[in-house]
Amino acid sequence: TVQLKAKLDVGVALLSTHRLIWRDVKNHECCIAMPLSQIIFFEEQAAGIGKSAKIVIHLYPVPANKEPGPYQHSKYPYIKLSFKEHGQIEFYRRLTEEMTQKRWESTSLSQPIPTGTSPQVGRKTHAVGIIGIERKIEQKRKETDKNISEAFEDLSKLMVKAKEMVELSRSIANKIKDKQGDITEDETIRFKSYLLSMGIADPVTRETHGSGTHYHLQLAKQLGDMLQAPLEERGGMMALTEVYCLVNRARGMELLSPEDLVNACKMFESLKLPLRLRVFDSGVMVVQLQSHSEEEMIASALDNVSDKGSLTAEEFAKLLGLSVLLSKERLLLAEKMGHLCRDDSVEGLRFYPNLF
Repeated sequence: TVQLKAKLDVGVALLSTHRLIWRDVKNHECCIAMPLSQIIFFEEQAAGIGKSAKIVIHLYPVPANKEPGPYQHSKYPYIKLSFKEHGQIEFYRRLTEEMTQKRWESTSLSQPIPTGTSPQVGRKTHAVGIIGIERKIEQKRKETDKNISEAFEDLSKLMVKAKEMVELSRSIANKIKDKQGDITEDETIRFKSYLLSMGIADPVTRETHGSGTHYHLQLAKQLGDMLQAPLEERGGMMALTEVYCLVNRARGMELLSPEDLVNACKMFESLKLPLRLRVFDSGVMVVQLQSHSEEEMIASALDNVSDKGSLTAEEFAKLLGLSVLLSKERLLLAEKMGHLCRDDSVEGLRFYPNLF
């Protein structure tokens, strides 16, 4: 161990993944390297009046088989790095990282640790640190490529299994139709519940029902059957984006385009289905039950606002269990009809009963 302050006054401290290096600021051929594995612990000493900030590094005792170095004997079991031009905070942080990670234990070096003062010592030691970082980056890149490849393989297998599940559901549905007399009503209900949990058993597609108006008519009928229960659970109204996600989740591999969904929803009224496509003044599109009248929405908004004194869209959404978007549209509709008035401030949009 050495006490650098005695002889080595002005220099640059360098840190790699394996060594702490000191290099003379004038004579770059004068370098001293010390392995990080020799450090027991280190601490900071704050700067004072006329004193610079320091990092005190406490070292293990000198091993018996130590190779000759620039300093063979010292009464100090530590070294002090004095930072006269700042930089001690960043150096302390980097040193903490290296001592925590201990990368010198995982990366083997091809050469023994140099302790001489030749001009190659500083440059080669610094290069080892950079090479180690580059190898680490390359290793992470290879691991990432491997994970991506495995993910795509799993996705391909999942798609094959999904097709098998759709075929299985169709097979079960056909058996129910063919053997209706041999299967009890309870078994039929149980089979259908299994199919429903897997999604739509036989989705309407362009391959099975062609394209154009006929396809949209058949799709509208299927949507009418599928969306009845979810709409009743959600207060009679759902945003079209929510409907889109719900339908495609149930259809499995036979995904539906947004245009086909809109065109099918537009046919609810002509087919006399219990659903309607509604477009608010803001442009928001929703699917609602036919029984879910405009008067009921306005009355519900007015009753809740009158009961609470005032409401924001977020508060109204919590009361009804709806999305904030749909709750705001209901409040705006009641305002349009003259039942509510607004206070639009920096705190947000709040609705009050219209007393005028």
